[in-house]
Amino acid sequence: MIPARGKDPLQTALCELLGCEVPVILAGMGGVARWELAAAIAEAGGYATLGMVREDPDLIEREVTALRAATDRPFAVNLIPSATDPTLLDAQIGRCLDLAVPAFSFFWDVVPAAIERVKAAGCLVLHQVGNPDAARAAEAAGADLIIAQGIEAGGHVHGRQPAFALAEAIRAASDLPVAVSGGISTGEDLARAIAAGLDGVQCGTAFIATDESFAHAYHKTRVAEATGEDTVLTDIFVLNWPKGAAVRVLRNSVTDALAGRYLGHDPAALPREPIAWDDDVPRLRFSTDSPLRLTTGDLEAMAIYAGQGAGRVTSIMPAAQRLQRMAAEARRILGDTAPARISESAP
Repeated sequence: MIPARGKDPLQTALCELLGCEVPVILAGMGGVARWELAAAIAEAGGYATLGMVREDPDLIEREVTALRAATDRPFAVNLIPSATDPTLLDAQIGRCLDLAVPAFSFFWDVVPAAIERVKAAGCLVLHQVGNPDAARAAEAAGADLIIAQGIEAGGHVHGRQPAFALAEAIRAASDLPVAVSGGISTGEDLARAIAAGLDGVQCGTAFIATDESFAHAYHKTRVAEATGEDTVLTDIFVLNWPKGAAVRVLRNSVTDALAGRYLGHDPAALPREPIAWDDDVPRLRFSTDSPLRLTTGDLEAMAIYAGQGAGRVTSIMPAAQRLQRMAAEARRILGDTAPARISESAP
């Protein structure tokens, strides 16, 4: 329901639950959503997520420590239980709990044991899902907020439905706050979510093209120059993820060579060829690694993640500025339309 006149239309149940002023969640983009970007989003009133997928617990500790030195705002750490070696996952969760991380953001298949473990420690759980069945499973396991990810999203894409159709279906069947993710990049998108009765949005692509993002400058520039039609959904970038795990990326020489056969690739049949490096760590052709700030090598052939909202992200700017513009535009739109949507119980 749209709040009555006089109340900030962006103050939703998501804000109350997570302790933020603007119902915009920074997606937990692995490698990209490091402490600088997370701090900028948190200080600007959004909700920050550190993207720590399959990272060493020592790196997680350094990132959490740096984030806390930059802001006292709440945040989550993003992990992907079903795509992480169980021993590493156990160590990651253990280190986060030792650090008193207040919330976890999980993605892909629902792993009840992971949710139960962190809930038992008093943590909040945000769970991104790609279909209503996964939403029901996450809610049953104890999740506090559902993020409905549509097929328009960049990076790993779990579901195959349009974002708003999925989010609204989950909202109708759930008692939890629901945020929508996938192709969200403007205040107009945020306003649409609130007007649809959703509790907020999650954004990734919009925050890749920011000063604080840990993405390589090449990746940021590609996003800023792209349109939504420049993206493809493919499982060719699958090394180090389960077979069939599709991603949305910007077209490049690798996807062009597929001649339209974007899906159906077996990681066991793909060569392990180093094409880039982070320090002395090789990054393989067909891996899910994207170029980060210090990556060197054949960046063009790496996974250049972007969602279909890329066409409305036309420049690289400070993350706080992008978030503030989104919020201002959404408030203007919701304010302009509020008289037609005021609750019958409003004065």
